Amino acid sequence: MAVIHQSDVIESVANALQYISYYHPEDYITNLAKAYELEQSHAAKDAIAQILINSRMCAEGHRPICQDTGIVNVFVKVGMDVQWDAELDLQAMVDAGVRKAYLDPDNKLRASILADPAGARKNTGDNTPAVVSVELVKGDKVDITVAAKGGGSEAKSKFVMLNPSDSLVEWVLKTVPTMGAGWCPPGMIGIGIGGTAEKAMAMAKEVLMDPIDIQEIIARGPQNRIEERRIELYDKSPRHRRAGTGRIDHRAGCQDSRIPLPCCQPARRNDSQLCRHAPRAFCAGRLRPGCTRSAFA
Repeated sequence: MAVIHQSDVIESVANALQYISYYHPEDYITNLAKAYELEQSHAAKDAIAQILINSRMCAEGHRPICQDTGIVNVFVKVGMDVQWDAELDLQAMVDAGVRKAYLDPDNKLRASILADPAGARKNTGDNTPAVVSVELVKGDKVDITVAAKGGGSEAKSKFVMLNPSDSLVEWVLKTVPTMGAGWCPPGMIGIGIGGTAEKAMAMAKEVLMDPIDIQEIIARGPQNRIEERRIELYDKSPRHRRAGTGRIDHRAGCQDSRIPLPCCQPARRNDSQLCRHAPRAFCAGRLRPGCTRSAFA
């Protein structure tokens, strides 16, 4: 039976948050560079170039990509065969890692979380608590994906209950232009479809962790309904010239047939320009990279 140690969880979360504070994922940089090459607007090319230059400077200097260093979202898949060697519960372990990362004297990150949000609204000072989602799965590993999601993209998140006859595509196309620049475009849009309200919201956020692959899907052709919808959204999306974003990549969360909702379509769209996330996996108490995508752990 695998033993998961408290210190490994805390250290891993802290290291991941520091790492993604100054590194973009490779797929984001690669696709943004392609967008720069394809862009015809001088203003848009200039905006993309500034993002790419800023990304390189932050990677070289180990300084935050953005002054908004994110609301920490953590997705944890816990193997049912693991054993915990910990005094703290999972939320407390994650929060300890967040605290350590955000108070790191070598690269202190801005804290944005408020205690008593409907009352005193006092900054906690260390960006805790994190938003932790837990799923029990088969196996003897604990997989942790850490995302530092900017407050701007959170504030622009949208949710709707659509009738069965309503068009999801039409709703997205109608909603995106109302967002302005508060979500720091260019951005990725995650869409969760089906289930209950909270399930759709969770899917929309979690799917933002997937690789950017819209160009590959277009090149080979769609293989399912979700990919067809992604291409349709991509083709019909407006070009936000004012923000200099070019097209938007759409990542659609698959509808989960195990939790059908026949009377309506709950849909939630989520977005994030900074694209900061890091997967980690634990097995038998030893830490190893959970994924080979760059900019992670």
